[in-house]
Amino acid sequence: MHEMGIAMQIIEIAVASIPADLKNAQVKRVNLKVGKLAAVVPESLHFCFQIAAQDTPLCDADLNIEQIPVKIRCENCNIEWVVHEPVFICRRCNGGSVKMLSGRELDITSIEVVDKDA
Repeated sequence: MHEMGIAMQIIEIAVASIPADLKNAQVKRVNLKVGKLAAVVPESLHFCFQIAAQDTPLCDADLNIEQIPVKIRCENCNIEWVVHEPVFICRRCNGGSVKMLSGRELDITSIEVVDKDA
């Protein structure tokens, strides 16, 4: 289950991004964009994140995952569409020369940190 490794990396990045002047900081939310082709199972990532976050400033943090669809563009006729099945042939011209525009993302888009003393 590679989701545990991903969860641990998310926690490492989030902890490293806590400002040094916040002595009693707590991460409230980590927002991610995960593409449909990133080979990440959101439920597994949530589970692994909860386990890995124990005893860290992320112990009560929410992991918000926005799933990004697979979107491609035909290089011949420039039509763009969202792929719902594993067919990468243009719907308009039947061309096979396509470019993937989205669907492989695995990005932290934001980390929400609060000072528990404030």
